[in-house]
Amino acid sequence: MLLALILASILFVVLTDMRPAYDAYGWLVWGHQALHLNLNTDGAPSWKPLTFLFTLPYALAGRAQMSLWMVTSVAGSLSGAVFAARIAYRLTGPSPRRRYAPIAAAAFAGLGVLGLDGYWQQILIANSDPIVVALCLGAIDAHLSRHPRLAFALLVLASLGRPEAWLFAALYAIWAWRTIPSMRVPAVIGVLIIPALTFGIPALTSKSWLSAGNLALNSVNALQGDKFSGVIERFLGLYELPMLLAVLFALVLAVLRRNRAMLLLAAAAFIWVAVEIAFALHGFSAVPRYLMEPGAVMVVLAGAGVGQVLDASARASGVLRFAGPVVVVILVAALVPTARQRARTLHGEISDRHHVAAQDNSLEAVIVRDGGAARIRACGQPVTGLGSQSVLAWDTGLNVGSVGYKPGKSIDSGRPIVLFRAEPEGWEVRPIHILASDRVACDRLRTDTTF
Repeated sequence: MLLALILASILFVVLTDMRPAYDAYGWLVWGHQALHLNLNTDGAPSWKPLTFLFTLPYALAGRAQMSLWMVTSVAGSLSGAVFAARIAYRLTGPSPRRRYAPIAAAAFAGLGVLGLDGYWQQILIANSDPIVVALCLGAIDAHLSRHPRLAFALLVLASLGRPEAWLFAALYAIWAWRTIPSMRVPAVIGVLIIPALTFGIPALTSKSWLSAGNLALNSVNALQGDKFSGVIERFLGLYELPMLLAVLFALVLAVLRRNRAMLLLAAAAFIWVAVEIAFALHGFSAVPRYLMEPGAVMVVLAGAGVGQVLDASARASGVLRFAGPVVVVILVAALVPTARQRARTLHGEISDRHHVAAQDNSLEAVIVRDGGAARIRACGQPVTGLGSQSVLAWDTGLNVGSVGYKPGKSIDSGRPIVLFRAEPEGWEVRPIHILASDRVACDRLRTDTTF
C-alpha cells in the first residue's frame, strides 16, 4: 500500500504539474535556510514544525526539494482515505451473511474523506492540512489495532501540524500513563516535544516565541460576526446534505447500539470543533481546512453506519432483508451529483495549477537569465505582489519576510529594489532606485518575458 501511494503520488504530481502555494513555498524556504544555518521565522507563513521535519532534509536535494515535498504531501493526503477505510471496516465488524458489508463501509469512508469540500484543493497546493487529517485517522486506526505507541506518535506528529491536536495528545498521554506503565517515558517525551518544537525554534529564530500565533491572529480569513455559528457553518459546509444525513443516522445508530468506539470518536470530533470555536473567539481564523479532521471522523462514522445497516438488514426476513442495500444505493445515488461537482472543480483547479506552474517556471528562468539570485540581491531588495512573495523568496534564497510585498510602499521608500511583477503574459522585472555605482550592472536586470 505504501509503495502504491508513493507511485500514485509521483504520477499525480507529474500529470497535474502542481505547484506549492504561498505557505508551502515558505516551508521550503525554512528548510533551505536551516540547512545554511540562517533560519528566520519572523516572516510568513506561520511556523509549523511538522512540515519542517520534511523540508529540512529535502533541502539537501537542492531544487528537487520542491518535488520531494509535493510527493510527500500528496502521499500523506491520500493515506487519509486508506486509514478512513480501515477504521470503517473495523467498526463495521464481520458480516457472515453479507461479506461485502465491511468492504462497502471502507469504500464509502475512504471516498467520502476524499470528497470533503476543499480536500483536493489543499492537495494541489501541497498544503499540510490533509496530512494532519491522515495522521489523526492513522492514530485512531493504530489504537483500534492495539498499537498505542504508534497511535501516540501519530498524535504527536499531528500536534506539530495543528494546535487543535494538542489536547488529544495530552489526553492520550494521560491514558497511556495510567494504563500502560511502559509508555510513561515515551508519553513524557512526546508531550515535551510538542512545545519544544512549536515554541522553542521560534524563540531562537524570531523576535518572539509566539510569532506563529501572532501571524495567525492577523489572518484576513478571520470570521466576522458570531464566531460560534460561523465555525459550525464552516464545519457543516464540508459536506452536502446526503452525507450530513448519513452522519446523523450513524450517530443515532451508535447511541441506540451503545457503540462505545463510535460514540468516543464522535465526542472527539465535537471536542475538536469546540476547540476551534474557542480559537475563533480568541481571534484566530478557523478556516474550513482546520475543521477537516473532525469532518473526516464523521465521514468514517457514516461509512461504519453504511456497513452496519447492510449487516443488520441481512438478518431480517422478507422484504426487510433488502431494505439495507436499497437505502445504501439511494444514499450513493444522492451523492453522485456532489461527486460530479467535486470532479469538475478538481478539473478547474488542475488547469489553474498548470498556469501557476508556467508562471513559477518562468520566474525561475528570468532569475537565471538575469544572472542568478545573488546578482538580484546585490542590486536591491526583491519586491513583488503578496501572492508571489514566497515563491520569489524561494527562488532568490531569501526569507519570505525579506521579500517586499507592497510595491508602492517599497518604491516610495527610495531604497534600491528589484520589482518583479506578474503579468497575464509573463513577468516584468524593473530595477528601481539603483545606486549610481551599481546602475550599469543592475540596469541589465530590466526584463519582459512571456510563458
